[in-house]
Amino acid sequence: MTTHPSPSAPQEQTVTRLTADDLTLAYDGRVVATGLSVSIPDGSFTIIVGPNACGKSTLLRALSRLLRPVKGQVHLDGQAISSLPTREVARRLGLLPQSSIAPDGITVADLVARGRYPHQGLLRQWSREDERIVTEAMAATGVADLSDRAVDELSGGQRQRVWIAMALAQQTPLLLLDEPTTFLDIAHQIEVLELCRTLQQQGRTLVAVLHDLNQAARYATHLIAMRGGSVVAEGAPGDVVTPELVEQVFGLPCRIIEDPETGTPLVVPRVVR
Repeated sequence: MTTHPSPSAPQEQTVTRLTADDLTLAYDGRVVATGLSVSIPDGSFTIIVGPNACGKSTLLRALSRLLRPVKGQVHLDGQAISSLPTREVARRLGLLPQSSIAPDGITVADLVARGRYPHQGLLRQWSREDERIVTEAMAATGVADLSDRAVDELSGGQRQRVWIAMALAQQTPLLLLDEPTTFLDIAHQIEVLELCRTLQQQGRTLVAVLHDLNQAARYATHLIAMRGGSVVAEGAPGDVVTPELVEQVFGLPCRIIEDPETGTPLVVPRVVR
């Protein structure tokens, strides 16, 4: 049964710390998105999905200030992100880019410790608190036993978990991840997504780009579907993941069934004979 609040009941307000308003995004003068607006619900695990080259990572780069819009503005906590000092942005927003290159010879512990740099300054040097946060970040991502290893000696999956540990050590209320499950086998993909869900449940806001629609539907609290540089739909996975939308966005005829483990939408491709 559906209930409705009385007219006098206070309405719940959605807080949006991170928004993009009417963005035009381009690389080397080539426009890849126009009129792009999104609002990231505070405390959500927002996942951006869509086919290759649809603008998912481009949008994430704009949200993180790595890409300056040709038009429009990204706002962080009500302020134009372009107007904020770099260190201030780094205290509020952490980013795991799609491709990360570690300095030659750097150890896992030293790389993860770099996540604490935005919190250092003339009046605040390295502390036991920083050491504790770095240790917890490595434990949470399963790389504690690699702390003395050189990052460039690790497998692709191990390196990915180290970069996630560094982002966690930054301890920002907002965390953006561009394809965080890249290079990971299925077990480690689930571990990373479970970690993301735990962080969201602890109060952080996460935004991630994923290729796997079923994983996105299972873990997202808010889903953004893109195609051709535009947002096609956004909302709860149960509202967004429909046969019509999957065919529109991905060109894939399918059925949607209920995931027996979570009750979330599960995409089953139709067999064309």
